[in-house]
Amino acid sequence: MLAASPADASTLQFDLFHLFLQAHLVVQLVLIGLLLASVATWAIVLDRWRVILWERRAASRFERLFWSGRSLDEIEKSINLRRNIPAISALFLAALKEWRLSVEGGARLNLPTFRERVHAAMEVEAQRRIARMERGLLYLATIGSAGPFIGLFGTVWGIMNAFTSIAQQQNVSLAVVAPGIAEALAATALGLVAAIPAVVFYNKFSGDIAGFGSRLENFSRELWSTITRELDLAAAPANDSRGTVRHGLDEQRVGQPAR
Repeated sequence: MLAASPADASTLQFDLFHLFLQAHLVVQLVLIGLLLASVATWAIVLDRWRVILWERRAASRFERLFWSGRSLDEIEKSINLRRNIPAISALFLAALKEWRLSVEGGARLNLPTFRERVHAAMEVEAQRRIARMERGLLYLATIGSAGPFIGLFGTVWGIMNAFTSIAQQQNVSLAVVAPGIAEALAATALGLVAAIPAVVFYNKFSGDIAGFGSRLENFSRELWSTITRELDLAAAPANDSRGTVRHGLDEQRVGQPAR
C-alpha cells in the first residue's frame, strides 16, 4: 500500500515543532545544535556589522579632522576625550607617541631608524585593530562549512529511522515513511539556514575588513609623508620662514610634536 488512509494522514503533524517532538533523539540534538548555531550566527553578524560601520564612520570623521588644519594637540585632545578610540585614531596616537619618544632629551633623529620605528608602531596597532574587527569570523567560517554536513548527518539518521519503521511494521504507507523523511528534510533545511547566512556574511565582512586594512595602510603612508615633510621644514634655517611647522601641525622648529 503506497498511500496513507485519511485516518492515518490526519494524525500526521508536519509543522516544525511537531516534527521536532516526533524526531529521534539524535535528530533532535542535531536540530537544537543547528538552531543555536543559527542564533549565534546572526548575533555575530549584527555585532560585526555595527563594529565595521562604526570604524568606517570614525575613520571618515578623523580624516576630515586631520586634514582640517588643526594642531597636533587639538587633534590628540579630541581623540583622548572619546571613550572608544577608533582604529585610525589609534594609528595616529601610536605614531605620535613614537615621535615623542624618539626626540626625548633633544636627541637628533636618525631618519631611517625613526621611520622603521614609526612604521612598526603603526603596523602593530593596525594588526591589533584588524584582529579585533575579525572576532567571530572564524565561527562564521566554521558554521558555513560544517552546517550543511551536520544537517546531512541528521538527514541520514532520519532516513535510517524511516527504513527501520518500514522494516518493523512491514508497511510502506505514507504514514510510516513520512515522519522519518520529514525529520530528515528538516535537518537538511535547518543546516542550510545556519550555513548560508554564515557564508554570505563571512565573505562580506572579510572583504570589508580587507578594504579597511588598505585604508589604514594608506593613511599610515600619508601620515608618514606628513611627518617627514614637517621634519624637513623644521630642519630649515631658523631665518627661513619654512622653519616653522605648517600643514595643520603645531608651529615648532625642532621637529618635535607639542606635548
